[in-house]
Amino acid sequence: MKILLLGGTGLVGKQVLLSLLFYPQIKKVIVWARHFENSSKPNLPIEVIKVTWEDFQSGKVSVPDGIDAVFCCLGTTIGKAGSQEKFREIDYDYPLLAAKQAKEKNVPGFYVITAMGSDANSSIFYNRVKGELEKELMALSFPFLGIFRPSLLIGEREKLRIGEKVGEVLGHIIPFGLFGLKKYKPIQAEYVAKSMIYSLLHDKPTNPSKPVVKIYENDILWEIGKDHSF
Repeated sequence: MKILLLGGTGLVGKQVLLSLLFYPQIKKVIVWARHFENSSKPNLPIEVIKVTWEDFQSGKVSVPDGIDAVFCCLGTTIGKAGSQEKFREIDYDYPLLAAKQAKEKNVPGFYVITAMGSDANSSIFYNRVKGELEKELMALSFPFLGIFRPSLLIGEREKLRIGEKVGEVLGHIIPFGLFGLKKYKPIQAEYVAKSMIYSLLHDKPTNPSKPVVKIYENDILWEIGKDHSF
């Protein structure tokens, strides 16, 4: 299979690349990124295409032919983006434009990370943007659409996010399972990446004419991530 990865330099995107090494079904990964250290791994040719939003928006760069699946791991925070407008551009405009191009190229599967609590009608801006994206993606009617809704992501980042560090500590000291709060437990980025690949390999639509949407909530991501360790 040939995969297009968006957000390959991010927390989950990096884990997706590492995890793909273990699957011989994956023959090539094309990574779109502004900055990326291109190093082909054993048995996994990686093609890096440097893409700016302006190039993508103007059509200078588009989804290649022959892609079997798009993994969209794009995401930021309002604080890092600098404004709600910029956040929406990265977390809504980018993924939706990529999805529309993928649909035009007849890509059979689109796999996207949103967030726990995504809701197009939410009063919370972050959750509303994520929910609006999900709604628009569903309307495109991909043969398969995988939506992954993690709780607070934990893992190694180049820049420390205090909220995530606190969440990681709480994840170790609070017995989420005992209080019925498992679905809220902070989750390792590695688990989300493995869940996306698991879905790619196991969620096969039985009828191409009937679009399938599958939503993976945080507790399911935990189960898959733990059960499919390498």
